[in-house]
Amino acid sequence: MTGTVAGGQTYNVFCVAQAGRLEYEAILFTHSFRKANPDFAGRLLVAEPTGARWSQPVRISDPVRALLADAGAEIVPFENKHFGEIYPHGNKIEAMAALPAEPFVFFDTDTLFTGPLSAVGFDFARPSASMRREGTWPEPPLYKVGYTEIWKSLYDHFGLDFESSLDLSKPDEYWQRYLYFNAGWFFGADAQAFGKRFLHYAHWIRWNTPEELACQSLDPWLDQIALPLVIHSFGGGRPGPELAGLDGAVTTHYRALPLLYARESDAAVAVAEAVAAPNAVKKVLKNYEPAKKLIYQNKGQKLRRKFDRNDLPRREQVLRNAIRREGLWLR
Repeated sequence: MTGTVAGGQTYNVFCVAQAGRLEYEAILFTHSFRKANPDFAGRLLVAEPTGARWSQPVRISDPVRALLADAGAEIVPFENKHFGEIYPHGNKIEAMAALPAEPFVFFDTDTLFTGPLSAVGFDFARPSASMRREGTWPEPPLYKVGYTEIWKSLYDHFGLDFESSLDLSKPDEYWQRYLYFNAGWFFGADAQAFGKRFLHYAHWIRWNTPEELACQSLDPWLDQIALPLVIHSFGGGRPGPELAGLDGAVTTHYRALPLLYARESDAAVAVAEAVAAPNAVKKVLKNYEPAKKLIYQNKGQKLRRKFDRNDLPRREQVLRNAIRREGLWLR
């Protein structure tokens, strides 16, 4: 049964949504999840931010709330006490304080489910995260501190063993030698404990930035700077082949609807269009301009025909620029 692992251990799945783009992505997220995991034994949770750290309303709209409930999702409110509008990526960190102290898998809301999670071999005693990333951080300045000095300063501060985090098959001062994830998905054994440590690490890095990071941008990378430290501290590391279904046959982190059509699999596009098709969903989702144009006006398929999935640019920014030239970079 999906939602359990060896020994019958149940786990929960959560994402974060709020008014605007994320609530519409949450419709595709939850409905594709239920389509792929009809017998899921855990809880499907949508964390919703609240509090005074937002200048605009963030409450999920009532029509979207109804669709999320139809997919069996539970909306769990949490208060932004540290980040909020100044760093929205911090939602995934602060949300964990409102979750049960149980095994969990987090996914960014811009994720589609194309297969059952039962095909993924989670080991919650060894947390991990997505390797679908580029060398976005750090950017060591010339003739000053390098990758090793930057990362080691963080491991040392938190009392972590730096050497055991390295991939020694990669050369020194090459970004892939260092533990670095995309925070699009990650999992662990206890959402409360994981979230508390994630917040502690991220908060210290943000407000007590060490000298070695003085030239580095923390926005939007803060969650991805702290995440490998948290995972390493709980005895986790890089994902093994048992997790290959994530960012593979089971899930697709598409990031933006134009990128879904331009580069992702036929299966992922088919799932998005199938869950968007029912009238009840269409009535709500068509209020989201990217979905209206790309899904319902069929401009996504026209965009898709302009790109060869076997010969895409290596860097995502190049692909985004190509989509912009088509006038269809919508988010």
